[in-house]
Amino acid sequence: MLKPLGDRIVVKIEEKEQTVGGFVLAGTSQAATKEAQVLAVGQGIRTLNGELIAPSVAVGDKVLVEAHAGLEVKDGEEKVTIVREADIVAVVE
Repeated sequence: MLKPLGDRIVVKIEEKEQTVGGFVLAGTSQAATKEAQVLAVGQGIRTLNGELIAPSVAVGDKVLVEAHAGLEVKDGEEKVTIVREADIVAVVE
């Protein structure tokens, strides 16, 4: 398992290419965000004073990530994406 550093977060993007009505979306008309599952979280980021600010997401959270954010890598046989906390738009509850 990958262990992210700093404010980086490992997510698994949930590939959804159909709308609620079942229509397949063309590549250019897909949404600006993607839903993802948080797999691993870095320790956070340090302020200029050296204080550690913990990430606002936790392992297991469902989040919305900007569509073209992050770096896609392989962790064993699984494709995951490493994003910065700033690339996460919202937590899905």
